[in-house]
Amino acid sequence: MRKITIIGAGQAGLHLGIGLVSKGFDVTVVSNRTGEQIANGKVMSSQSMYDMAIGYERELGLSMWDDVCPPIEGVHMRAGLSDGTKLIDWRSRMGANGQSVDQRIKMPRWMDEFQRRGGKLVIQEAGILETEEYAKDSDLVLVATGKGELGKLFERDAERSVFDRPMRTIALTYVHGMKARDDFSALNISINPGIGEYVNFPAMTHTGPCDIINLECIEGGPMDRWSEAKTPADHLALTVELIREFFPWEAPRCENLRLTDDNGILVGRVTPTVRKPVGVLPSGRQVLGMADVLVLNDPITGQGSNNAAKCVNVYMKSILEHGDAAFDTAWMQDTFERYWDYAQWVARFTNTHLLPPPPQVMKVFGACGQNPALAARVANAFDDPKGLAPWYYDPVEADRFIESFAVPA
Repeated sequence: MRKITIIGAGQAGLHLGIGLVSKGFDVTVVSNRTGEQIANGKVMSSQSMYDMAIGYERELGLSMWDDVCPPIEGVHMRAGLSDGTKLIDWRSRMGANGQSVDQRIKMPRWMDEFQRRGGKLVIQEAGILETEEYAKDSDLVLVATGKGELGKLFERDAERSVFDRPMRTIALTYVHGMKARDDFSALNISINPGIGEYVNFPAMTHTGPCDIINLECIEGGPMDRWSEAKTPADHLALTVELIREFFPWEAPRCENLRLTDDNGILVGRVTPTVRKPVGVLPSGRQVLGMADVLVLNDPITGQGSNNAAKCVNVYMKSILEHGDAAFDTAWMQDTFERYWDYAQWVARFTNTHLLPPPPQVMKVFGACGQNPALAARVANAFDDPKGLAPWYYDPVEADRFIESFAVPA
């Protein structure tokens, strides 16, 4: 029986661990926190997920909240100015519902499931020395956490990394009391050009159904005021204030918000980065990174957990196809390239939204407001951003794309 160790017990690490255990591998997952510590800690993510990624969970019996998690049924995208002037306004249902389950619920449950299926869970802060021991005793070590000294094993890929600094200050808030939409539940995206973005969708947390608000504040801009928020109450008050000031069309749904809990807030900054996949330990032994460790995106397009599930699908197939052969450098590089074949499009999609929107994107968004079929195609791209190429990035292709949805006179 081949022995595999995974450092990191998040969306990618536990998903892959459970999948490999289910295929008969001897799997150890190393977590720096217990399930109880995760459940009682701060929120870690907004983790909106869409049909393809949820499908990979369902294949392993891991989508355990389908009956209780509020669905994300569509997309509503708006752009406008602080005075309420609208520049873009379109909406569409998606082909299949998405969902967001608080990882404070999900990861402890998956930890239990991993052990129930025969996996070994180790609670340990694994650094270089500990990882050396795992590498010595395992056929393969995968690193699914970019925190601490392990993250430094993976060199930044300068050719594939577009940014070298954070582009947004990100303020995450889990709330009750948001007024329901009058049509369908949605991934709501509002853009105030040059200032920032508002992202909201329904979710499930330990206090029940809720909404998640993600404010993406351009660094140094008028929304980047989060040093003022000293308490959870301050955080909520500033969230509501910024929505009223910069996204006034969203404010009527946000008049009676309350925090789900004092740990339901998070402020941070992410430098979107692509890293080289193979980490070399001091002994010369090699480890393979995965998911966010190697392709880290800003959460503006909500792709992080989706990427993790899709990375797991690629890595699982690659491990199973490899049989009893050694997990050498060539195999590690090839496995990552198979993932990058998809992940590059997610990175391009996300990075496009961190810069002033190119004219062809605004043109497509404008056309979405007039053409429901076109809007549905764009809405479904949140499930599979690969489908945005080439028209999202090329003015000529964008015109052709819009014309292909023209209704004959």
